[in-house]
Amino acid sequence: MMSKLFRKKSVDQILIDAQEGSGLSKVLGVRDLVSLGIAAIVGAGIFSTIGLASFEGGPAISLLFVFTAFACVFTALAYAQFASTVPVSGSAYTYAYVAFGELFAWIIGWALVLEYAVSNTVIAISWSQYFCSMLEGFGIHIPGWLSMAPAYAIEAHDKYLAEGMSALSIADKAGLEAYLSAPRIGDIPIIFDFPAGLITVLVTWLVYVGIKESQRASNIMVMIKVGIILAVIIGGVFFIKPENWSPFAPNGVKGVLRSVAAVFFAFIGFDSISTTAEECKNPQRDLPRAMIWCLIICTVLYVAITLVLTGMVHYTELNVKDPLAFVFKYVGFDHMAGIISVTSVIAITSALLVYQLAQPRIWMTMSRDGLLSKKFARIHPKYKTPSFATIVTGLVVAVPSLFFKMDFFVDLTSVGTFFAFILVCAGVLYMDHSGLSKKSKFKVPYINGKYLVGLGFVAACFVLFYYGQDVINEWKSLSALYIIEHKSLTILFWLVWIVLAGMAYKFNFSLLPVMGILVNLYLMTELGASNWIIFLIWLAIGLTVYFVYGYKHSKLNKKVEAN
Repeated sequence: MMSKLFRKKSVDQILIDAQEGSGLSKVLGVRDLVSLGIAAIVGAGIFSTIGLASFEGGPAISLLFVFTAFACVFTALAYAQFASTVPVSGSAYTYAYVAFGELFAWIIGWALVLEYAVSNTVIAISWSQYFCSMLEGFGIHIPGWLSMAPAYAIEAHDKYLAEGMSALSIADKAGLEAYLSAPRIGDIPIIFDFPAGLITVLVTWLVYVGIKESQRASNIMVMIKVGIILAVIIGGVFFIKPENWSPFAPNGVKGVLRSVAAVFFAFIGFDSISTTAEECKNPQRDLPRAMIWCLIICTVLYVAITLVLTGMVHYTELNVKDPLAFVFKYVGFDHMAGIISVTSVIAITSALLVYQLAQPRIWMTMSRDGLLSKKFARIHPKYKTPSFATIVTGLVVAVPSLFFKMDFFVDLTSVGTFFAFILVCAGVLYMDHSGLSKKSKFKVPYINGKYLVGLGFVAACFVLFYYGQDVINEWKSLSALYIIEHKSLTILFWLVWIVLAGMAYKFNFSLLPVMGILVNLYLMTELGASNWIIFLIWLAIGLTVYFVYGYKHSKLNKKVEAN
């Protein structure tokens, strides 16, 4: 049974299966891919979570964007090598099938649902907030009970009963009003986020009718939002007060790292363009180029916008859902704030579009391998898109976006994505060791890590011992139970580094993929334990589905039985 769980697909077999099963239109060039990548990355992150991140870490959050981009570069190089070797639509799922076998491929495919479908729920909810704010500017009011998750209203009502009206914030008062004014079935108020569900349905329809139509819409929206971001940066420079940058890191390193999930969420999506590989004119050449260009462009935009925002307004004022519009209202430039509100709706729509493109193509590839029902691989005869998978994705995103709070999903999305990124980086090490890299048209630049990985570990221990006494003393004060519950990943990080140092010495591992593994794993340690518990539950559900259906129906399994 163990041999069956870790059976691998050859690169040649994957390419043959893709050629036989594909009816997708090859219309995307490198510019289209860069546009789709920017559409995915420059979305809800820069228009919403960047405010919360700045509030937590101050102006120094700009450095966290650089550090996170640094981590993503290593991962992007690994994705680029895989994309040039296996140019099919499965993204990290397919790459894991080649490197680690079927069980890991399934786990990654299941985790990618968190990256694409679940994160799109966050984006849809964020879109709804900006959309309602934009309509308010035109004098149109959507009732609160029709534009928020039930939990917001219920929590506000409970807080009102416990602490009184004086304890309520502006957001709490809006929630209380929604609770009191909502229509009811018996004593149960009817409250849901209608705009979030509606935009998901509309974007799903656009994705359903064709990749060319989706690409055109994405290109237009990207041009608009990049233009307005540049206008914010250029216009905001004239309102910067340098004293707002002092202190630069008011809450220290902990305050900066507290925003890892929010900042990393802003970068999620650069890998989504790898899911369009079968719709690229020249995927082996264009995908690697597009990924690197996306990261460079978006990192520059993120760092610049963070410095401008924290320079215009003191970081303590940025705990808002629409920070770009807020800062211009704050300095009295209401006209610009109104333009940003409209543009934000367009920007977030483009991100929603790319994720709705990505998820069906993951499921389509899994279906081809027999791990999901054949319906998920069905290609529409007219529109040349994975029709059934697209509809299911629309339902998976739309229904939760109607009823759930946004913050429930942000960290959970990051957990699934970190997990996928680490395995892709590890996959490159396997490709190098097994000789598969010879088939790669793009390779991660090789730097021999034989000694460097181990020396890095020694240097890190030295820095921790001489400059991290506060951290060491904190650990000494923690109970064993607390360490097990909340610090297990940190211990795992150091253990993995030791193992990688030994393996790098033995196998001459390439340094950059190793750094990708370690940086992503370190960022994972900053996420809360509750998110890992939910992720493990999600993983258990996925494994149940695999053993009930996928294990038996796998095409590799059928080939083994036939032989």
